[in-house]
Amino acid sequence: MMSPTGGTPQTPTRVLVIDDEPQIVRALVINLKARKYEVDAAHDGATALELAATRHPDVVVLDLGLPDMDGVEVIRGLRGWTRVPILVLSARHTSDEKVEALDAGADDYVTKPFGMDELLARLRAAVRRAEPTGGGEDDVMVETSEFTVDLAAKKVNRGGKDVRLTPTEWHLLEVLVRNTGRLVSQRQLLQEVWGPSYGTETNYLRVYMAQLRRKLEADPSHPRHFVTEPGMGYRFEK
Repeated sequence: MMSPTGGTPQTPTRVLVIDDEPQIVRALVINLKARKYEVDAAHDGATALELAATRHPDVVVLDLGLPDMDGVEVIRGLRGWTRVPILVLSARHTSDEKVEALDAGADDYVTKPFGMDELLARLRAAVRRAEPTGGGEDDVMVETSEFTVDLAAKKVNRGGKDVRLTPTEWHLLEVLVRNTGRLVSQRQLLQEVWGPSYGTETNYLRVYMAQLRRKLEADPSHPRHFVTEPGMGYRFEK
């Protein structure tokens, strides 16, 4: 069977849908199954966390407004043990709420009401970001005084210990490291990490750069390796 993202035959992509609105769950299940995804659904946070642990989804679609707990708590619960891509659905439109969800470890954020085509495109992009890539030019090791980035193994080591990065954090780091010493514009980063339809969501970059700095910089408030060029973009320095 072909995967939903194309390529060689493989196990179908499994999606966990978490939403307490039956009509949205039904629409997502129908549309995803029509595209050969396997789908599990949960209507509350507790069931969602249990399903995630037993079914091991490849991607999670999560509504923040759940009856038993805030969706951000579900994100934090998942991020305690898995790097699975998380796509947030929410009627909450404010920037602070988006940042809170991204900061907790979500990979993308779609506001309700949403178009099914857009949602599916973003879901495919989230799955692609989490897929391993081949070797060849990826066989690059970059060392700084604080940490080491192994592009082939997709690993970061700091102080002798592996640093856990989400797929989106890794992809952002990878783009910057491949352009060591060069300014990478905000638009280029957004389009390379999130996809061609992204170009103005600069709050995503602020959140994820802050996370990379927290995990990798000796002094995150005065970054030495992940440098901001105000109004233009970011630069990685060894």
